[in-house]
Amino acid sequence: MKKSFNTTRILQNIFRIVLGAFMLYAGIGHLSFLRTEFQAQVPTWITTDKGFMDFIVVASGVVEILFGALMIYGGKLKVKTGIALAIFYILIFPGNINQYVNEIDSFGLDTDWQRLIRLIFQPVLIIWALWSTGALNYLLTKKKNNNT
Repeated sequence: MKKSFNTTRILQNIFRIVLGAFMLYAGIGHLSFLRTEFQAQVPTWITTDKGFMDFIVVASGVVEILFGALMIYGGKLKVKTGIALAIFYILIFPGNINQYVNEIDSFGLDTDWQRLIRLIFQPVLIIWALWSTGALNYLLTKKKNNNT
């Protein structure tokens, strides 16, 4: 009998919905009340142009709103959504590194220690996205099946 990866436990669903709500909040923040804070996250090696920084913030905000909605909805797309969100977290990680390396104060992170803690939290978000959607189990099973 083939296992369905769309089946997740209640605790996973709760964590998936909470992460989805967080993504909606962050996405809305990108477009409005946290826009300046998020501009500080754009790596300076990508651009220092304020207009392009704003474009990146707005575009990533739209993406985060979509991820939030998909995480809350769940459904048949939740495994793919979890994998895509984990990849998104990896892609935005350079912004957190940029904030740490360049000692940029943003989101109340005004010490190196606070910015370092944020770096450590990024892998937690990646695992959270994968686990709460059943994607982690899917990927581990796929790897196991490929090795046999």
